[in-house]
Amino acid sequence: MYKTLRRYFLLLFLFIFVNFSMPAVDMFQNIVPKASAAQNTEEGIFTKIYERITPAIVAIDAQLDEGVSSGTGCVIDSKGAILTSSHVISKAKNIEVTTANGQSYKGEVVAVLKDKNDLAIIKINPKNPLPVISFGNSENIKVGQRVLAIGNPFGFRGTLTTGIISRIDYQRKKIQTDAAINPGCSGGPLLNLDGEVIGINQSIYNPDNNRSNIGIGFAVPVNYAKDFISLTKSKMASAGTSRRR
Repeated sequence: MYKTLRRYFLLLFLFIFVNFSMPAVDMFQNIVPKASAAQNTEEGIFTKIYERITPAIVAIDAQLDEGVSSGTGCVIDSKGAILTSSHVISKAKNIEVTTANGQSYKGEVVAVLKDKNDLAIIKINPKNPLPVISFGNSENIKVGQRVLAIGNPFGFRGTLTTGIISRIDYQRKKIQTDAAINPGCSGGPLLNLDGEVIGINQSIYNPDNNRSNIGIGFAVPVNYAKDFISLTKSKMASAGTSRRR
């Protein structure tokens, strides 16, 4: 009798374990891959954007009387037109531009936007056509959306950082972000997750004169840059027409 009962309870235990424990194990096995897949998806997006955009990003070193001003630039034309921040090349005696493949060229200033938007266009003469950036629409941006920044902080070329849009300062016409922006990043792109440039990185907030990033950076909304580029092209076309007459 005792052996029969013990065998009965043993079989009952095995039945409960098989029918109730196994689904729980399967459930956890299903959850882990999903979380991992979600992570890999975001990482994959960042990687694809970086690989696609970085060839269109250049490093800029401008020789000044007091030293070197370093920054970043975005190629906007395959023939060598580059968008950057005007404070990077202001009063430069000589401008050296290094493309993503390591080739260096002499840069010439084409146009400077003389207002608080701090933008400039320089030109190089590359040996081969250059990859170019894609423009987004800064009117569609929202606080909280994910963004990426690519630049050359402290000379570390092709550095990628990520963050969000922390605030949109409509009065000062600035996009605030916590994506790390440091000296050398000025003129580089602020990107959405479609790989489109939505801002041109400009400055950081440093109340204690600390040169490094404290999580408050600013970019010029790209629509102002697009207007500047269109105006510059129109002026250059008009000048070309006048010379031919």
